[in-house]
Amino acid sequence: MKRRSLVSIAAAAAVSAAMVMPLAVNAQGQAQAKTLRIVPHANVTILDPIWSTAFVTRNHGYMIYDTLFGTDASGAVKPQMVDKWNVSKDNLTWTFTLRDGLEFHDGAPVTSTDVVASIKRWASRDSFGGVLAKSVADYATPDAKTFVIKLKQPFGVMLEALGKPSSNVPFIMPARIAATPGSEQIKDNIGSGPYKFVQAEYKPGEKLVYVKNDKYKSRSEAPNGTTGGKPVFVDRVEWVIIRDPQTQFNALVAGEVDIVEQPTFEQYASLKATKGVQLVDAQPAGLQYIFRFNHKHPPFDNVKIRQAAMVALGQEQHLKAQVGTPGMYKFCKSMFPCGTPYASDNTSFYTGSADPKKAAQMLKDAGYKGEPVLLMRPTDLASIAKLPLVAKQQLEAAGFKVDMQQMDWATLVARRAKKDAPAAGGWNAFMTAWTAGDIQNPLTMAMMNAAGDNGWFGWQDDKQIEELKVKFAQAGSDAEKKKLAEQLQLRAIETASHVHLGQYNNPAAVRDNVSGIVPAGAQVYWNVKKN
Repeated sequence: MKRRSLVSIAAAAAVSAAMVMPLAVNAQGQAQAKTLRIVPHANVTILDPIWSTAFVTRNHGYMIYDTLFGTDASGAVKPQMVDKWNVSKDNLTWTFTLRDGLEFHDGAPVTSTDVVASIKRWASRDSFGGVLAKSVADYATPDAKTFVIKLKQPFGVMLEALGKPSSNVPFIMPARIAATPGSEQIKDNIGSGPYKFVQAEYKPGEKLVYVKNDKYKSRSEAPNGTTGGKPVFVDRVEWVIIRDPQTQFNALVAGEVDIVEQPTFEQYASLKATKGVQLVDAQPAGLQYIFRFNHKHPPFDNVKIRQAAMVALGQEQHLKAQVGTPGMYKFCKSMFPCGTPYASDNTSFYTGSADPKKAAQMLKDAGYKGEPVLLMRPTDLASIAKLPLVAKQQLEAAGFKVDMQQMDWATLVARRAKKDAPAAGGWNAFMTAWTAGDIQNPLTMAMMNAAGDNGWFGWQDDKQIEELKVKFAQAGSDAEKKKLAEQLQLRAIETASHVHLGQYNNPAAVRDNVSGIVPAGAQVYWNVKKN
């Protein structure tokens, strides 16, 4: 134990030294103030924001890619790479024209061919994109700046799909890269966004480096959510991977890093009292915790057993254990976040409160045979690391046998993509969090991607959910959408797609010489100034 402690201390010292040295080297020039150093909320091992829904990968995507449309802070969709568009009278043909001067980091112009290839790849992975794909008859590219989407039936949420602000975001990449099947990760990281990724300086588990894209053509409007201009006021951004929360805290206080994306909840009191540090919430609508089942393998291939688990798990205990700080979390029965348009307390048998006795009887009636539940726990992601401990306790109280396996978040993200049986390297359950923007309607919610093997991790296969989503996309009024959203919520609960476990906020800790952070749901780093 002493040896491991000494190794940990030495490693932390090495990280600190690595961050301090560049500051000393640059102390005589202005470059020091133009390098922004960020501690991302998790290690970054997957760089493909279409292949993975991990938020840290999405944030990486926003650094280097651009989007056709964006979503502002009020939820309005506005053009980004698109200059103008029109819709035919029968609502079956959408024609879009790109802005002038759009260019990829390798110098090639952004063309309509790149756009169509990117949309197709995104639609092969994303829930919202998958619903769009079912309505598409054909794509056309009459010239380099124009692309046309021809529909089989009206799709009233076209702009919401193309302007989706969070995982998976329909980022635009070169056609040769977008030709990579959605089931495979891309190998080149070339976009047309405000920063360029420096592949040569990428050190997995240590550091990612981005430099300003001098040729980026920003819009003239003020930044607002993921819309408007994306001006860059620093020359270089470094994402520094520091796994230990206390080392993160110390580095921020010492000025060795500028931003810690997700401090631990226990640190907020100290951060509020620390001179030179401010708290900035880039996700003011909050986040929601969830417990995700693997629908392919026992015991959770049995819907009755999944339902028993839903009754066994309670929000209050998870929120108190993980967040704890009053005012930073709240109970919410609805699958759609409370305070959003489709939130509903009509949740059938799900109450959000743990009922071990009822769950135990449901488990017995379901014919549970004592199969172990392999629950993955990420030890290095402080914002969710305590959740599996509570879930294990509550599931065992209802009679489940739980095999909790500990790993880092990067390993969990890689393992959750495996469809193998748990004993062969797969899994039964994991826990994660989603921003309100990700789950505010049935088309953006990954857990309602019930397309089987082509769906989100957990691979639920439910035709009724998929059919209801198409109806939602075609709905002609807000009242009809509200009704369909409630039907989808009830169906997702009936089939136990996942368990929603309450809402919370997790502001970033930022040095007070840093300004301009844009609340966008995602963590985005255009418009940021460092004095």
